[in-house]
Amino acid sequence: MLVVLLAVPAGTLAWADSKLNTEVDLGTPGQGQQAGKGTNYLIVGSDSREGLTDQEKRDLHTGSAGGRRTDSMILLHTGAGGTTMVSLPRDSWLTVPGHTSPMTGKHYGPVKNKLNAAFAVGGPKMLVRTIERNTGVTIHHYVEVGFAGFVNLVNAVGGVPICLDRDLKDKKSGAHFTKGCHTLDGRAALAFVRQRHQEAQGDLGRSKNQRKFLSALAHRAGKPGTVLNPFSLYGALNAGLDTLIVDRDTGLLDLARMFRAIQGVTGGHGKQINVPVASLGFRTRQGSAVLWDKAQAHKLFSELNDDRPVDVKGGKAR
Repeated sequence: MLVVLLAVPAGTLAWADSKLNTEVDLGTPGQGQQAGKGTNYLIVGSDSREGLTDQEKRDLHTGSAGGRRTDSMILLHTGAGGTTMVSLPRDSWLTVPGHTSPMTGKHYGPVKNKLNAAFAVGGPKMLVRTIERNTGVTIHHYVEVGFAGFVNLVNAVGGVPICLDRDLKDKKSGAHFTKGCHTLDGRAALAFVRQRHQEAQGDLGRSKNQRKFLSALAHRAGKPGTVLNPFSLYGALNAGLDTLIVDRDTGLLDLARMFRAIQGVTGGHGKQINVPVASLGFRTRQGSAVLWDKAQAHKLFSELNDDRPVDVKGGKAR
């Protein structure tokens, strides 16, 4: 969507820059590890309810939990070796680095836990540190969107077209779609990207839907009907900027490059995969988790780090 910045006057660029929420401090990217090639974005969908009324929470089936967790994480790599979008399941069983609690001052050593827990206990910085530790890949840019912003953005671009090859119904998310093509408004889109209980592969199925929708959203936002229509242009730009939380080193041009890369994947110039998985029901003290296929995951992240074309097939090992 931010590619529209190329079509607006300088005064609008200054306004847009002032609206960008750069509250996240990631520290030194990739500290303590060898720097790779290319550029890596971590795109996070959080379940923050900030900005939603009680009625909207009921209508959107979000519940009323406080704080921030994440339902989706996508690692976007761009470089000479091509563009790759890798979904990282929230229940991935990984090593969370040691940290000191800001509430109690107590220090905790490294421990195995679900990836989502890293975000819950330490926010974006801990999430990024956990991903960097377990993949060897340096995260250069962090981009987060919450429930309210996501809904507003989809509505601002006039809805997003999605075609389904089967009926989808999930009571918890509120998803109820028939087979065929639909234009999803913000409410329906949120239900679509959150549903997983009727997916045969659970989080892996949901991750595939999320990548599909993100690509469709990028394509829709870049259409002439949005870019050349002043009302659509400023509506989408305003909703997009209100939606995003980014790190201090991420600016408008970085976001425009990210958007271009996602559009490229939409057009078939790139790959969309899940991180290779050995087990979807790995038993842990924290309940069922997703266990990565160590050999294939290592190969994937090595290819990304070296900025080589990716030939690893994501998903569950057979």
